[in-house]
Amino acid sequence: MRFLIASDIHGAAEPAAEISRIYREGSFDRLLLLGDLLYHGPRNELPESYAPKKVIGILSELSDSIMAVRGNCEAEVDQMVLPFPVLSESALVFADGLSIFLTHGHVWTEEKHPGGIDAFFSGHTHIPVLKKENGLIILNPGSTSIPKGGFDPSYAVYDDGDIDVISLRTGERMMHLGR
Repeated sequence: MRFLIASDIHGAAEPAAEISRIYREGSFDRLLLLGDLLYHGPRNELPESYAPKKVIGILSELSDSIMAVRGNCEAEVDQMVLPFPVLSESALVFADGLSIFLTHGHVWTEEKHPGGIDAFFSGHTHIPVLKKENGLIILNPGSTSIPKGGFDPSYAVYDDGDIDVISLRTGERMMHLGR
């Protein structure tokens, strides 16, 4: 399986369009979105190219390919305007012999998660993380629009158990974890 993984778009149209382009050109099986898609939230500044209505259109074109979970900025109104589910707190994906738990990261965290999983994918912090700890793969793809910690805007690619975190700005690999 091959997944494109993004989080914390926060209504920024240009990063959403770039994720869409990468998805369309990358022979991916699914686009996994880890929350905070449309609204910037009260603790964040407005991201550049803030245009939630445009993001709705961009993501809607990929609706059959998207699996999304609810971030702390999602609300019922977001579900009213998006044609794919966005209000689930978590999802479980099975790929390449791995059970992958998807969540935003504000309820379930790498320290507090359900057991019996092989991988924990979350966003929320806007800081990319990719590591294997006590046999558990932990991924945070960072934020596509409001990166923190001095990192570039970023996303991740899961390809048959190999994972890369990639700069949305340069296209360069920032982190790698091989199977």
